[in-house]
Amino acid sequence: MFEKVARRNFLSTAGAGAAGSALALTALSATTETRATPAEGGELDVRSFGAKGDGQTVDTPAINRAIDAVAASGGGVVHFPAGSYLCFSIHLKSNVTLNLGPGSTIVAADTPPQGSDGYDAGEPNAWDQYQDFGHSHWHNSLLWGEDLANVAIVGTGLIWGKGLSRGSGDTALGPRVGNKSISLKNCRNVLLRDFSVLHGGHFAILATGVDNLSIDNLKIDTNRDGIDVDCCRNVRISNCSVNSPWDDAICLKSSYGLGFARATDHVTITNCYVAGGYREGTMLDATFKPIGPEDKAPRNGRIKLGTESNGGFRNITISNCVMEDCRGLALETVDGGLLEDVSINNITMRGITDVPMFIRLGSRMRGPKGTPVGELRRVNISDLVVSDCDSRQATIISGIPGHSIEDLKLSNIYVLHRGGGTKQDQSIEPAELENVYPDPNRFGPMPAHGFFIRHVKGLDMHDVEIKSLKEDFRPGFVLQDVDGADFTRIKLAKSTNVPSIALNNVKNFSVTQSRPVPDTRLESVQQTVL
Repeated sequence: MFEKVARRNFLSTAGAGAAGSALALTALSATTETRATPAEGGELDVRSFGAKGDGQTVDTPAINRAIDAVAASGGGVVHFPAGSYLCFSIHLKSNVTLNLGPGSTIVAADTPPQGSDGYDAGEPNAWDQYQDFGHSHWHNSLLWGEDLANVAIVGTGLIWGKGLSRGSGDTALGPRVGNKSISLKNCRNVLLRDFSVLHGGHFAILATGVDNLSIDNLKIDTNRDGIDVDCCRNVRISNCSVNSPWDDAICLKSSYGLGFARATDHVTITNCYVAGGYREGTMLDATFKPIGPEDKAPRNGRIKLGTESNGGFRNITISNCVMEDCRGLALETVDGGLLEDVSINNITMRGITDVPMFIRLGSRMRGPKGTPVGELRRVNISDLVVSDCDSRQATIISGIPGHSIEDLKLSNIYVLHRGGGTKQDQSIEPAELENVYPDPNRFGPMPAHGFFIRHVKGLDMHDVEIKSLKEDFRPGFVLQDVDGADFTRIKLAKSTNVPSIALNNVKNFSVTQSRPVPDTRLESVQQTVL
């Protein structure tokens, strides 16, 4: 399947982008190797340095020579004409744009036998105990750059991570093994536009400490994470499509991989499509073949903030995105960082495999000893439509004892789930799980079918409707240890002898203009139902 997909041109008309179109073309021979360098701002064909593009010859030395030549001339474009370029580690350079022309494919070579050259070794990292192996190393990648400025990869070609490892948690990879398609560390002014990625390895894109980053109009169909943005500032992710059945599609992180806690902040994610339910490669060729039981895929594919969260997340906007056959939104800070000033709006979801939203303040504290528990505050989520959602759980909003989520606003939300919860489920008491990896599935079934809300201070919900395809005998809302909750225009289906809202240790609660619940104001209540 990969062979067929890799040879197709998935984008038919998009140009090479602003960086490429502004540079003059330089005609160079594609049949013989040359040591000539382009004029400053010119374009160099990789074949002029001996790249074959035949899918059999390892073209890495020729491509790296071409990049070096363009960088030495002051900058310009390295052009990949149609062909399959079998490669190990390609070294990006400042002021150099890679232009993947129509019909071009950079193919990650298989790991060679011992004694042969392969991918660059993962560099030492004194802080690698605080994040998974893949987040701790950058050089063991198909394309990588460190401490660079003014870098771009553009064009309508394909990056195929055929020979890359997908990695496994903390497990270190052996020598000569690559596990990322594109890896960037401590760079600035980076543009990634218009190309596609197939089978990207542990990360199709990993950007750590990258400021002024633009990712636009990419298609990524992969076997693990799609786009991971870690400890970055001023990031724009737009118009991207990501199918990632085995892991997250678009994920913001703030690890300790740089040796200190650095926030990921000033980020917009807009006009994107994420999915987790299609067989790898079938989003790119537009056949959209559903994952089958034999694929053993968790159908992840979500948009997430976390799990690595040492530095936290600030000033984030997610808007106008479509999510299909995948997990829902996740906002997590569990390693001491602040998660604050986040706005999410205009999101549609279909076929959600666990919960529509998972908002979690925890204390896993995977980082240096003595780091205090973080904070999660000032989050606004509006205009969210969810259909065909799994009903085992509900939206989970949970801090931990002594550390509440603060100032949360939810509005104009419609959730249609499958229903079927029983009256026995009303008695479920979800564990706190404050020190473990944050994941909604770890909490098990929920006692609510709409929202389970615990350890929250300052909650405003209005114009929220919860419906189920089958009658559900759990309350729509369960609130525990909540101080300050205002519900307005809430709609729930009424089941006989089933409360709509269950309150436990709740202060300053009000519900108005809602059905089937009468207007109610409570200063303090230990336990009651409405």
